[in-house]
Amino acid sequence: MRAVSANLLALLFLCTCASVFYVWSRLERYNTGLQLTSRGSADIGPSPDLSAKTFRALLAVPVAQRLHLGGILDAHNLTGVADQTGSLGIRDYHMNVDNKGSAQRGVPAKLGSPVEGIFWSEWLEDTFPVSFSEEHARAWRGRARGHRIVRLEPGCGRISNQLATFSDRSKACVRYGINADQVQGETLTYYLASLLGITNLPPLILAQLNVDSEQWASVRRRIGGLQWSERAVVSLTQWVANLTGVITPAPLRQESKGLRPLRGELGNKTTAELLELMQWTDLIILDYLSANFDRLVSNLFSLQWDSRVMERETNNLLRTPRGDLVFIDNEAGLVHGYRVLDMWEKYHSTVLDSVCVFRKRTVQRVIELHRRRDTRTRLLELYRDSEPLSPELGFLSDEHAGVLQSRINRLYKHILHCKVKYHQLGV
Repeated sequence: MRAVSANLLALLFLCTCASVFYVWSRLERYNTGLQLTSRGSADIGPSPDLSAKTFRALLAVPVAQRLHLGGILDAHNLTGVADQTGSLGIRDYHMNVDNKGSAQRGVPAKLGSPVEGIFWSEWLEDTFPVSFSEEHARAWRGRARGHRIVRLEPGCGRISNQLATFSDRSKACVRYGINADQVQGETLTYYLASLLGITNLPPLILAQLNVDSEQWASVRRRIGGLQWSERAVVSLTQWVANLTGVITPAPLRQESKGLRPLRGELGNKTTAELLELMQWTDLIILDYLSANFDRLVSNLFSLQWDSRVMERETNNLLRTPRGDLVFIDNEAGLVHGYRVLDMWEKYHSTVLDSVCVFRKRTVQRVIELHRRRDTRTRLLELYRDSEPLSPELGFLSDEHAGVLQSRINRLYKHILHCKVKYHQLGV
């Protein structure tokens, strides 16, 4: 009898904790919404709190303890796919604007089928937005490295991060990681996206804190007040104004059958809706490869206590007025995501399995990385060639590089499975 009473008390305690987390989550999200409304813009940077949900709290736990928690919580060819061997900063955002494509976005798609097999149609690819072109990113990185930082203030999520204003009045979010995993994950995810040709991540550079340097001297007192460590490596990401939240589209919600290459399900959508779904498929690929649990996967996890979470804004995903999606706050990717992979893998697999339509150009990159088995080498080369401080921040361990390659291979097999499945159905 005593054992039964003890079990009941334990169950009551767990339910109470879950209720507290849920209420806290809602209050924090409400407060954040008020802040965004009053500012009239959204900051590119980390999420507003660490403790709103249990998976966010894990980011602040030391590595050894996270590993312990993670343990407790529970060659074919693709036919037809050829290999291929600040607020003011908004003024030069979207260097490759296609006005004709923009005008077509709000009208029903009448240019032909939206899909060709398991791929989005060529006419959609031709209309697809290049959110942050390589030319734009290269130019921004050069300016960000060359300008002094004249102000640091809150505005990029948690207090350990800051909104920086440069001497030319452009802005960036400075990420000061609670540990190196966060800055490393943010940075390497950016370069993994570049390797895949995904352009939805804002440009990023690394910087080393040095209050005696010209770049940081003007904010010496502020850095002291923040208790940032001298010589710490931080990331600076372009700040973009006028962003709004994004709700998970219906085909990707739990009650749906998934995003499938069926003309009957996609044929009545507008061009804008199709272009957004295309960006979602790139997002799901990137988050699967990097094991980033702090976006759609976290929503899936939260369904356990919040049945309507998919009807609210998705974590770390924003939209420009033009309709382009911006993938922000990628610190959970790669390094930390791989450390706690056992806890999240079933959710990653569920999200990936919900998609069987892809951008052909993204798949071409995946095929190449699968066949050559050189993802680690190519990512490291791109990272080192683009970032002078890469030796200071470091790179993936051999173990994590192996995890990345295995996820490339698993993604390839999933794409092949989709091709076989829908070819048999006459798609």
